Amino acid sequence: MADATITPIGSLNSNPASIAKSTGYDRGLDTGKYATYLKLFSGEMFKAYESACIAKGTVQNRTLRNGKSMQFIFTGRMDASYHTPGTPILGSGDPPVAEKTIIMDDLLISSAFIYDLDETLAHYSLRSEISKKIGHALAEAYDKKVFRTIALAAREAHPVTAAPGPEPGGSIINIGANNQYNAQSLVDAFFEAASILDEKNIPRDGRTAVLSPRQYYALVSQVDSNILNRDFGNSQGNLNSGDGLYEIAGISIKRSNNLPFMVTGSNSGSVARVDGENNDYSGDFRTSCGLIYMKDAAAVVEGIGPSVQTTGADVKTMYQGDIIVGRLAMGAGTLNPACAIELRAA
Repeated sequence: MADATITPIGSLNSNPASIAKSTGYDRGLDTGKYATYLKLFSGEMFKAYESACIAKGTVQNRTLRNGKSMQFIFTGRMDASYHTPGTPILGSGDPPVAEKTIIMDDLLISSAFIYDLDETLAHYSLRSEISKKIGHALAEAYDKKVFRTIALAAREAHPVTAAPGPEPGGSIINIGANNQYNAQSLVDAFFEAASILDEKNIPRDGRTAVLSPRQYYALVSQVDSNILNRDFGNSQGNLNSGDGLYEIAGISIKRSNNLPFMVTGSNSGSVARVDGENNDYSGDFRTSCGLIYMKDAAAVVEGIGPSVQTTGADVKTMYQGDIIVGRLAMGAGTLNPACAIELRAA
């Protein structure tokens, strides 16, 4: 057993800083109780974040370094004209250009204190459960910002207005009051949205729809919608599982509880801007009931991706537990409003 390494007695339950590397223990970097907990916690948090985050990957994403904001450039259409013999070509048809700046929001955190005694007495993995909750909290905040941004993009005019423009702005499709769960109304909206995007020359790749779970299941269950092929197979859906409804009119479908969906309550449907948000995600979403968009509709800038921090041995000794923090620094903003469509139950 030439490759075997002797583990110091008690090293798995000791303070990593108290054992020298010469004894075969790498001060918690590779082995040991606390380092292992941190690695497991980080992995579970990332897994929960990625599985719960619906919007990530459906919009433009840029990493921000050494700055607080990022600029995005828009270019408009160009004219074509006939050349007159002997006339120099001077490049006078340069496309009109506009700029959009997206600012980083303040640091977003989700944290928990894990008391050693609670962890000892718990009959389940306390850290595993907390890691999932932290990952879900960060993903929920991410999705809410992005989906509100896309809804606001659908209400905007395009920033490029110069000739031969103006470029087309966002669009709103009214499916009728109280029709937010009517499958046929939703299907009709999908085909109308596909037509609108085609007429705006928006690429077909990357088109996404986000609906509430109840809307999604209405599409699966309501026979009149003719979404599922019940006679010749089910490549487009499965009534037994309730899953498998992949796309309508070339638009992939996702479901989320983080949509600004038919917002009601004391705020009368208005989502207010809060401290820490340097971009404006506020708006009136009383009749908003779904989004259809292409990935250029909005952009996200990330300064700090989802990551985990934990307290060291000194704090653990003082408080007999660990403070674990999941953090994320990002901001979202509208990009090309022509790529955004909001569904409204109005």
